[in-house]
Amino acid sequence: MIVLGIETSCDETAAALVNSEHKILSESIHSQIDIHQKYLGVVPEIAARSHVEYCDKIILDVFENIEIKIKDVDAIAATAGPGLIGGLLVGLTTAKAIAMSTNKPFIAINHLVGHALTPRLTDKIKFPYLLLLISGGHSMFLSVEGPNKYKVIGNTIDDALGEAFDKTARLLGLGYPGGSELEKLAILGDKERFHFPEPLKGQKGCNFSFSGLKTSVRQTAEKLSPLSGQDKADIAASFQFTVCKIIYGRLSEAIKIFSNKNPNSKTLAAAGGVASNLAINNILKIIATEQGFELVVPPPRLCTDNGAMIAWAGIEYRLLGIEHDYDFDARARWSLEGLQ
Repeated sequence: MIVLGIETSCDETAAALVNSEHKILSESIHSQIDIHQKYLGVVPEIAARSHVEYCDKIILDVFENIEIKIKDVDAIAATAGPGLIGGLLVGLTTAKAIAMSTNKPFIAINHLVGHALTPRLTDKIKFPYLLLLISGGHSMFLSVEGPNKYKVIGNTIDDALGEAFDKTARLLGLGYPGGSELEKLAILGDKERFHFPEPLKGQKGCNFSFSGLKTSVRQTAEKLSPLSGQDKADIAASFQFTVCKIIYGRLSEAIKIFSNKNPNSKTLAAAGGVASNLAINNILKIIATEQGFELVVPPPRLCTDNGAMIAWAGIEYRLLGIEHDYDFDARARWSLEGLQ
């Protein structure tokens, strides 16, 4: 089985062809980083216009240097939400048009499902598994029990971790995207210089909270203003170190909750753009080793938004016989629980 996947939920226009043998046959992506840098964040209207300009080009590029033609594809999958509604409409409408004109099944994919199933594409892991999903818009623990069966066992009660990284980077005057710039700067800093709070530390459950941490970072920066280069590096390192401690504590609780329901499952996966952070990766390795879990983290290019994850989710859905009608609407918000 071969599925074409289209992803346009935020600021990447991406497409890929993936087969049911876990192979990415072809992929293409256009990043909008350059056009959003001067705004220090994604501007939805500009993002949508860029998707309109590049969506067809990216899809054509996927078929450019391979023998596979559109007639050989078994289904067309596209992100239908959650995300920026303008961008979602571009990819979703394009996918429907291709499916309708070629008489292929159309599949609407939840963006979070794409991330959640990527470890199965890369490492062929079995259900159920515990997933830490950390990105610009989401921070949650999921019990992944099937292609369309998820239980949220922990979530952020305020900011997503990726958002906390980006806002801290902006506070320090770093470029966009802020998370990767902050990670680079943190290498040069003293992680022990500042002792920032760990919200929800010691509390039951495995929810996240990052707003208090952000506030403490801002107050520290204001007291030291104007910041020297070393001040910025030390704040970045201390912030990232605190994040790692928060993840250690919350993930330890999540593993307890997951293991009580799934005592025979010992797989921990991570996905989403923030999962490619090396310091966070190291903490995940430590916890996995301590708890006797196997850790699976896809390569960085498959942690961030991409077409392959949507194509693979489409394959998982088709193997269950799932397809959707053309009247399926784009959704700015779309919960994983109760997913159909």
